[in-house]
Amino acid sequence: MHRRAGAGGALRPNRPIRICIGLLGAWLVAVPAHADEPLRRNVFNDPFVQVSAGLPGCPVPDAPGVTEQEARDLAHDRSQRGVSCWLAGRCRLPNAYLYDAEIIPRVQQALRVSGRFADTSIWAAGQRRFVWLQGCVSNAGQAMDAEQLVRRIDDVEGVVNQLMIGTGGTPAYRVAPR
Repeated sequence: MHRRAGAGGALRPNRPIRICIGLLGAWLVAVPAHADEPLRRNVFNDPFVQVSAGLPGCPVPDAPGVTEQEARDLAHDRSQRGVSCWLAGRCRLPNAYLYDAEIIPRVQQALRVSGRFADTSIWAAGQRRFVWLQGCVSNAGQAMDAEQLVRRIDDVEGVVNQLMIGTGGTPAYRVAPR
């Protein structure tokens, strides 16, 4: 390591080392406060979309994600669950998870074009032909209407309604980190 004497005879690192130290310091500042938590990624590509954004202040749901260990633990279960509907003759595709990439855009379109959800903030997530509706609606009727509309979409097996009325209170879903 090359060092030069600075003012007063103190040694200081040469320029490339100073740059590396500066980059390391910048990285440490940028690391989120929850860095000790395992990294969660959407390794299974479960779809997740925002349908509407008309209710400001709605707690944003956390996107689908699992840790590496959870992905390993879930891989076998997902393969069994995915193929079971095909083996039972209830699915045209060989794996129920293959439907999700088609279903969630249809959910998004159906809720948007209905015209009844402009004053809501709704997200939709899909997994194995099930749809999770998360976010905020203005009244209980909207929550029920959204669920019923999504249930009628082709290939939807079920709906998990986690919509909350208004933006106050505690949501029934995991909230995205800030």
